[in-house]
Order: sequence, then structure tokens, then C-alpha cells
Amino acid sequence: MYVKLFLGLVAALFALFGAVSLANPIGMAENLGVAVGGPNGAYELRGIYGGVSLAAALLCAAGALQSAFRLPAIWFLIVYMGGYVFARGFALLLGPAPTSVYIGFVAFEVAVLAGAIFALRATRQR
Repeated sequence: MYVKLFLGLVAALFALFGAVSLANPIGMAENLGVAVGGPNGAYELRGIYGGVSLAAALLCAAGALQSAFRLPAIWFLIVYMGGYVFARGFALLLGPAPTSVYIGFVAFEVAVLAGAIFALRATRQR
């Protein structure tokens, strides 16, 4: 039951973030303290943050609703969030550290990674 709830919650959060990013990528970036420039800036943010987040939401929702999609959704979260967490940790070594506004974003990625690892363990113990 935890795994279904976890995937459902993550799906909702990805859907919200993806929709906001698709509708207003510049505003979303500004809220995170990220400056976007050039004619392709908004286009790129819509694709990466909007499109990928909405696709992640669909996969996580499918995992919450259908057991056949559960492990693929969990593994996707481990790889996707694991990549972010690895890169953010490496970025701390290179400096400078992110602002306090951005820390919440990083905390989300760490929490989802930890939750996905826990969900994988819970799924495999059955």
C-alpha cells in the first residue's frame, strides 16, 4: 500500500510541477533563482521541466494503479532522481552552493530518491 501511495503522491507532484513549467517556464525558473536567457530558454525549460515531468507523472501514476508498471516506475525514479542527487552533490564540490530557495528543490529530489529505494525494497520483499 505504501508503494502505491508513494507513487501516486510523486505523480501528483510531478504533474503539478510539469504543468506549471509548461505554462510558465520563465516564472518557474525565476522562483528557483535561475536566470533564463536567449530565444531558446523558455523552449528548453518547457521540454525538460514541463515535458519530462509530465511524462514522469504518467509513469508514476501508472505504477500506482497497475502492478505491471510499479517496478518500472520505481526504477525510473531511482535512476532519474539518483542522477540529480549525484550531480548536485558533485556540484557542491565545484561550488558555489545553491541558495536557500533552491535547497527545497534538492530536498525533494533526495526525498524521492530515498522513497523510491524504500519502495523497491518493500516491493522485493513480497
